[in-house]
Amino acid sequence: MIARSTPSTENQARDVAIDKAANLIEALPWLSRFHGRTVVVKYGGNAMVSDELRVRFAESIVFLHYAGLRPVVVHGGGPQISAQLDRAGVESTFTAGLRVTTDEAMDIVRMVLTGQVNREIVGLVNQHGPFAVGMSGEDANLLTARRKTVEVDGETVDLGRVGEITGVDPGAVAALLSDGRVPVVSSVARADDDGGVYNVNADTAASALAVALGASKLIMLTDVEGLFSDYPHNTELVSRLDVDELRALLPSLSSGMLPKMEACLHAVEGGVPQAHIIDGRIPHSLLLEVFTDQGVGTMVADPELEAALLAGNGHTPRPWRPDDTTATNTGGAQ
Repeated sequence: MIARSTPSTENQARDVAIDKAANLIEALPWLSRFHGRTVVVKYGGNAMVSDELRVRFAESIVFLHYAGLRPVVVHGGGPQISAQLDRAGVESTFTAGLRVTTDEAMDIVRMVLTGQVNREIVGLVNQHGPFAVGMSGEDANLLTARRKTVEVDGETVDLGRVGEITGVDPGAVAALLSDGRVPVVSSVARADDDGGVYNVNADTAASALAVALGASKLIMLTDVEGLFSDYPHNTELVSRLDVDELRALLPSLSSGMLPKMEACLHAVEGGVPQAHIIDGRIPHSLLLEVFTDQGVGTMVADPELEAALLAGNGHTPRPWRPDDTTATNTGGAQ
């Protein structure tokens, strides 16, 4: 017997199809505005350790690529580093919220970030085509850094192989983008003081690279919905703020949110029209932010640059030139 659909099921299927078409049409103006634009995505947190969310993230990056955007992924790997250090019997210690990284630990950090996490992301993206190319911040001197110290109770504390970024040379990333590839960058930097390598904060690395590339967006995937102005007393999400409002909020932010919002501030001050904090625990939150009218999370924006970007007649991707310079940025490690 041949199964036949009833008029009611046909109508339901048609209504679902109409809804899908409406969602696609909603994306049309955003597709137009961001076609050809560079978008730097910082990837980490639970979105990185959940198998399902890892797959969804890779799909979102491939969607951006097929939609005509130029995504760049910058990643850390804190949970994976901690797990590998535990397996190796290397104790993890933290000072002022930052991992103290000995020479022994740095070898493991480098192996995990560049040899494990980076390859996993590249593999997931390349299940959909030959798009992703993995690289370290060391490669072609993409990121350089100097030793970072912090003050604790008035004392200067050495964090070991933890660096703060002093320079960005985005030529290799720009070349990959021009070739239609998706660069995937691990947050390890070449030391500009002793020829070694440093572990650098992935939020900071993503921000510095977004500025150097003249990106149109910086998107930071986190484990929270976005920024709350007075958490935990106030759980109302701040959906949008400008650089002056963010500067005023910085002293009140928690140690976990502070480096992310500082990275957003640096990016916008450096010429990136929009920087976002979004919840990486939501499947395809990246696409919701880029292609829907409502968006998700918290956005920091420069009104003038944003207006030119949304008008579609300004802020074209700035070609990188070898004599470009990037302002020094600071940050901790994974």
